[in-house]
Amino acid sequence: MKIIFMGTPDFAVFTLDELNKAGHDIELIITQPDKPRGRSGKLLPSPVKSWAIEHDIEVYQPKKIKDRGSIDYLKKYDVDIMVVAAFGQILPKEILEMPTYGCINVHASLLPKYRGAAPIQWAILNGEDKTGVTIMQMGVGLDDGDILLTREVELDGTETGGSLFDNLATIGARACVETIDRIEDITPIPQDENEATHVGMINKSLGLINWNDSASKIERYVRGLNPWPSAYTSYKGKNLKIWKSRVVSEREITNLDIDLSQFTTGLVCFVNKKSLYVKTGDGILSLEEIQLEGKKRMDISSFLLGNKILPGEELGL
Repeated sequence: MKIIFMGTPDFAVFTLDELNKAGHDIELIITQPDKPRGRSGKLLPSPVKSWAIEHDIEVYQPKKIKDRGSIDYLKKYDVDIMVVAAFGQILPKEILEMPTYGCINVHASLLPKYRGAAPIQWAILNGEDKTGVTIMQMGVGLDDGDILLTREVELDGTETGGSLFDNLATIGARACVETIDRIEDITPIPQDENEATHVGMINKSLGLINWNDSASKIERYVRGLNPWPSAYTSYKGKNLKIWKSRVVSEREITNLDIDLSQFTTGLVCFVNKKSLYVKTGDGILSLEEIQLEGKKRMDISSFLLGNKILPGEELGL
């Protein structure tokens, strides 16, 4: 099929690459304008633009896809379908109706649950036992179009935001190609609005650990916000990122014979050469892999070799 593709981050590149491998004719790639990155503030292309340049495909970067100029620009292209994956702008009805088969979207959740931004991370943060990918026929609202195909993924409680991102991006890319191959035979299924939930953007402040939360919630945030923005606290005035953690079982706590009543939340309650436990609002969290400001990321055993931490010391100061 002749395709216009819209996308911006790495997630979209998986789908773009799969469409190309499947032999589809990608006539135009639309992505967000270049943005300043890093300390230099140098304008850099999106991952999707970089892919387009590498494959010598025309790129269009509108500030607002809804503008008359953008709409008129797209009218020059006679394509069968538009494919959208994490583009970052809502499309107007006029664009949605341009292609023969309309516009389809690759969304990383089991719609209608988790409409909006960052569904991958929120599935982990909220402790879901499953998530997946939905290919939907796009409507004028936010992720409210009819469902064309879904692929479910079980979560086992070890996923990070990064690992789940890669898994769903791969599954979504294949599901998109399958949907296009079957587009004439698929019966769209309307979403149940009563079951719809919305999630917002992930920001850095979300990673600040509240030690009054339960150990299980903090552990989910450590995984869900890895690699960005990461879960973090502070130690002796320095930022301390927590890259990996574990909820300490009741049996372990009993075997250690710790009098937890003498510790308030956020205090180190047990430490030896290989372990560092912190009391939370409900349960004990073992810090397994951390990174102190200005230092490299390391496992807790390596960290404790050069840093003496005693029970009763407080994190979050």
